[in-house]
Amino acid sequence: MSNLSKRSTVYFEPAIHQALKIRAASSDVSVSELIDEAVRLLMREDQEDLAAISERSKEPELSYEDFLNELKLDGKI
Repeated sequence: MSNLSKRSTVYFEPAIHQALKIRAASSDVSVSELIDEAVRLLMREDQEDLAAISERSKEPELSYEDFLNELKLDGKI
C-alpha cells in the first residue's frame, strides 16, 4: 500500500465492489488506492468548478423571463 494512512469503511453495491476488485487487480493497485484517486479527482473537479463560479460572479445576471423576452425580440421564439 502507498502512503495512505487513514481508514474508513465504505459500502458498495456488490457488482460495483466486484468491478473495483477486478480493476485493482488488473491495474496492480489496491482498491483503496483506486478510491483515493477517484476522490482526489472529484475534489479537483469541485475546486475547478468553484474557481469558474468565482470568475463569473461579476457577470450581470439575466432572469429567465428577460432571456425569453430577448429571444422573442430576436425572433428566435
